[in-house]
Amino acid sequence: MDKHLRTKQAKTNPIVASSSSEEVSSLEWEAVNMNQEEEDLVCRMHKLVGNRWELIAGRIPGRTAEEVERFWVMKKK
Repeated sequence: MDKHLRTKQAKTNPIVASSSSEEVSSLEWEAVNMNQEEEDLVCRMHKLVGNRWELIAGRIPGRTAEEVERFWVMKKK
C-alpha cells in the first residue's frame, strides 16, 4: 500500500521551476529618483499596506509599481 501511495504522490506533485532565472539583481537596476513628497508618500503607504506596490503606485501619478518597488529596494541598501 505504501508503494502505491508513493507512486501516486509522485504523479500529483508538480515540478517547481527555480525562479532564480527570473530574479533581477539590484545591481542591474537603475536608481529611481523621487522627490521628497513621493518618498514620504511611499514610506507612509508602505507602513499601511506593506509591499502592495500597485496600490502605492496608484497614489503617485506617473509611477509604475515596478518603479516604486525598485525605489524601495534601492533605498534600503
